[in-house]
Amino acid sequence: MHVLSRPYGALHLRVDGPQDAPALLLCNSLGTDLRLWDALMPNLSGWRVIRYDKQGHGLSDLGDGTDIANHAADAAAILDELNCRATVIGCSIGGLIAQRLATDRPDLVRALVLSNSAAKLGTSDGWKERIAAVQAGGTRAIADAVMERWFAPSFRAKPELALWRNMLARTPHDGYIAACHALAGADQTSATARLRLPCLVIAGSEDGASPPDIVRATADLIEGAEFQLIDGAGHLPCVETPSEMAGLLLPFLQNHAR
Repeated sequence: MHVLSRPYGALHLRVDGPQDAPALLLCNSLGTDLRLWDALMPNLSGWRVIRYDKQGHGLSDLGDGTDIANHAADAAAILDELNCRATVIGCSIGGLIAQRLATDRPDLVRALVLSNSAAKLGTSDGWKERIAAVQAGGTRAIADAVMERWFAPSFRAKPELALWRNMLARTPHDGYIAACHALAGADQTSATARLRLPCLVIAGSEDGASPPDIVRATADLIEGAEFQLIDGAGHLPCVETPSEMAGLLLPFLQNHAR
C-alpha cells in the first residue's frame, strides 16, 4: 500500500512487479477501485503494474474531481513520482483519463489501451440524472440498474455479482458525484483525433454502458488504432473475461509497451 500526497490529500496506489520492468498504469472505471484489475493481474507478471484509486474512490481522498483534467493530473503525478513512462490502460472513465493524460503529457505515455471507453461517454443530461439519483438515494439506489449495464446476463447469475454491487454501493457519494460531473463535461473527440501513438481499443458485445458502436467510433478517430470486440463481455471485461482480454492485451504490450 502506497500513498502519494496530492494538494487535496492522499492518493492510494499499489505497485507490483519488477522495478526495472516496462510500466503499465491501470485506470479504473466509475464506482470501482484498484481491485477492478485483480483477475487480470496473473497475466501481467513481468510488468511493473501501477494501480490506484482515483480521487473520491477506494482509499483516496477527494479533491476537485469534477474535471477529467484533474484526474489526468493525478495520473501524471503518479508517473512523475515513480519516474517512469507507461502504457496506460483505462476502463470506462479510466479510458477518458488515459486519453487526457496522453494529450496533456505525451512524454509520459508510451501507448494506450482503451477498454469499454470512448472520447465522450454519455450525455450531460444523462449524467445530471445520475447525479440527482445519487443525491436522492445514494449509490446503493442505482446499484441494480448499474449491474445490468455493467455485466452480461451470464455473469449477473454468479454469486460474485454481489461483491461488485457492494463495491459500487459503498463508493463515497461525493466521489461518485464528482466523477459524474467530470464525465458530463468531458469531450476528448478533437484531442483524441490528434493522438499519434499505438492504441488498442476493446469493446464488449454485451456492454450496456459503452455500447460497441461508440467504442469503435473512438478507435476510428485514432490513426492506426486496433479495435477488438470480446463476444459475450459487458462493460468490465477485465472482470468477466480476463483470459480473453489478456489474449488481446499481451500481444499488443509485447509489440508496443517495451
